[in-house]
Amino acid sequence: MTAVVRFAPTIAKARLHEIHDSLVLALDATEKRGGGAYAQTEREARGYIRAALRNTVRLMEVGQ
Repeated sequence: MTAVVRFAPTIAKARLHEIHDSLVLALDATEKRGGGAYAQTEREARGYIRAALRNTVRLMEVGQ
């Protein structure tokens, strides 16, 4: 067994954590500070980010 194959699950898990952190940062960065309403495009974009975040969390749970 090669080292790449042996460490693949660890690398994949680390990447999922990086993706998770990036998605959380993206949500934080696009949050309205004054509590104002989001434009339709902003709501859609944030919805896609939240969906990606949920899927990433599911993948992280499966890998444990």
